[in-house]
Amino acid sequence: MFFYKFTYKNKHFYQTLLYYIHFFVLIIKPLLIVNCYFCLQNINYYLKIIILNTISSSFTKNAKAEIDKAQNIVILSHKNPDGDALGSGLAFYNLFANFNKKATFIVPNQLLVYLKWMDGFNDIIVFENNKSKGQEIIKSADLIIMIDFNHRSRLSQVADSVLPHKCPKILIDHHPDPENIADLIYSRISSSSTAEMVYEFIEAAFGKDAVSKTIAECLFTGIVTDTGTFSYNSSNQITFKIVGELLSFGIDKDYIIDKIYNNYSEYRLRLLGHAINSKMKVLHEYGTAYIYLSQKDMDSYNFEQGDTEGFVNFPLSIKGIVFSAIFIEKDNYTKCSFRSKGDFPANLVAKEHFSGGGHKNAAGGEYKASLKKTIEQFESILPEYKKYLTVKSL
Repeated sequence: MFFYKFTYKNKHFYQTLLYYIHFFVLIIKPLLIVNCYFCLQNINYYLKIIILNTISSSFTKNAKAEIDKAQNIVILSHKNPDGDALGSGLAFYNLFANFNKKATFIVPNQLLVYLKWMDGFNDIIVFENNKSKGQEIIKSADLIIMIDFNHRSRLSQVADSVLPHKCPKILIDHHPDPENIADLIYSRISSSSTAEMVYEFIEAAFGKDAVSKTIAECLFTGIVTDTGTFSYNSSNQITFKIVGELLSFGIDKDYIIDKIYNNYSEYRLRLLGHAINSKMKVLHEYGTAYIYLSQKDMDSYNFEQGDTEGFVNFPLSIKGIVFSAIFIEKDNYTKCSFRSKGDFPANLVAKEHFSGGGHKNAAGGEYKASLKKTIEQFESILPEYKKYLTVKSL
């Protein structure tokens, strides 16, 4: 507030000083009194986020101490887990296996079948497929490590089992606005991926020798998938430094990228062709294009979980398009994914209109309505952003 240049030579000095004192007494003081309870309740949380976001050694020390004494660890990630969630979780899973520690990796729902080649994939517990087993495992945990999400809504039905649990909880994530759902939180939104942060933590806490080739493969997969093979969220030097270090463990990057992107069924390619040819709408006046797929569309092409991964990126290859989306019909809602170029905030659209969030150029959410109504909602909000949805925003 004090942008005033204080000097006794300035004849308005005392008048200005009295003005600010008056302003504080009449406006700021009452606000502080009204909000003091809220501040006291939340000050530890905000200090924790600030400290751990700027002094990672503090997080490293405390998190390592919890891991060292834990005997039954649960690794947990978000619903509809992507490559970063699975890569980060399996990195921890394989790390603890090397330490001869009991660990279980749990996800709320469906897995991406094209990543089943990863070590430990078949050991992952899908909560919705065996709720009672998942609840029992969580109940017996003496440490819970949550990765690649920062809000209870991303846990879906697993939240009811996890959040009341009294055991220590650690959260590592790179999405904005972390919620207070863990005892130790490492949040760094400048990171390309959670996998990048997991590597930093493992190296700092246990040394480089703790990173095996298998762990490096998992982390490389997380970074590659969350950056679209370094096409977004990857302008930080540290990302490439870590990728270089992962390569030093002898991983075959070409093999991994081939497994990620060239490991689909024939039907997936045919579904992509159908989506672009018949289910893509281009709105040049808004610099926007979107794809929409019904359950019938997916059934017609023997849809498997993960088949639509990457579809949302294709409209961005059209000249003048800076914002793309894909809408996929689900049983009781419509799944939404967004991508953008340049400075247009895809995550803002997801957060304000589709109960979601994410990063500036890559975000997602959902809409509790039919596919048709979701599309109508999407088109109705585009005029709000028209002045930003131009090639000039690149």
